[in-house]
Amino acid sequence: MGMILVAQVSDTHFDLGPRNAERAERVMAYLADLRRRPDAILVTGDVTDSGKPDQYAEARIALQADIPVYAIPGNHDDRGAFREVLLGEQSSVEPINRTHRVGALTLALLDSSVPGEPSGQLTDDTYDWLRGVLADAPADGPILLALHHPPAHLYSPVVDEIALAEPERLAAIVAGDDRVLGVLTGHAHSAATTTFAGKPLLIAPSTASVLGGEWELALPDHVMDYAPDPAVALHVIDENHRLTTHFRSVPMGGWIGVAPN
Repeated sequence: MGMILVAQVSDTHFDLGPRNAERAERVMAYLADLRRRPDAILVTGDVTDSGKPDQYAEARIALQADIPVYAIPGNHDDRGAFREVLLGEQSSVEPINRTHRVGALTLALLDSSVPGEPSGQLTDDTYDWLRGVLADAPADGPILLALHHPPAHLYSPVVDEIALAEPERLAAIVAGDDRVLGVLTGHAHSAATTTFAGKPLLIAPSTASVLGGEWELALPDHVMDYAPDPAVALHVIDENHRLTTHFRSVPMGGWIGVAPN
C-alpha cells in the first residue's frame, strides 16, 4: 500500500451563526486544495452546537467535499437529527457506529455520545459491534478507532469531568489487537497527544475554539479562547503501517509565502 492520508476535523459546533460556519468552510477549502489530498475526512463529533435540524442542514452544506467525509456524533449532537439530516437516514436513537475502508486502512467510528449527557460511554452493543468489525477486518491491514470522548485524563478541568466512562473496557480491545495503530478523538478543543493502552491517543483541535489546560484555566473565566485560527489533524499511515500525525492551523487570513520584514 502507498501512503494513506486521513484528515481529522472536530468540534465544528455549527450554530447557524456565520463565524463557526466560515471557519469550518475555510478548513474544508484548505483540505481540498492540498497538493496531496486526503483520502478521507473524519469529523469527530460536536458537529452542531445544540443538535438542531437546521444546524445539521448548515453542516451538510459546509462539509460537502469530493473527498469521502465520515462523521460521528459528540455530546452536543442529537442522534435523530444527525441521522435524518446529515446522513439522510431514518431517525433513531441507536448509536451511530460506522466502519469504512480507506485503501488498506479500516476506520472504526464509535458513537460515544450519551443522549442528554455531556460525558461519554460506549454501550455493550457498540463493544459487540467493534469486536465484529475487528473480526472482519483484513488480518494484515492497519486499523484506526475514532470516537468523540477521549478515554484518558488530559489535564483539562472541563473535559476530564466529561470524558469516556470505563476506558479500561476500550483499552483491553486496543491493547489486544496489534493491527490497531491508535485512537482518534475530539471533545477537548485542543490538539493533544498521549498514549492509551500502549498506543497513540491523538486528540484533534476544534475548528471553533481552544479550551485551556489546568495550567491556564481560571473557572469560570478564561475557559474558551476564540482568538486562534481553526486547526486540523492530518494522520499519515505509511506502507509500514507507521502512524504520523501533523497538527495544522488554517489561517483565516490566508497564506503568506514571504517572511515579513
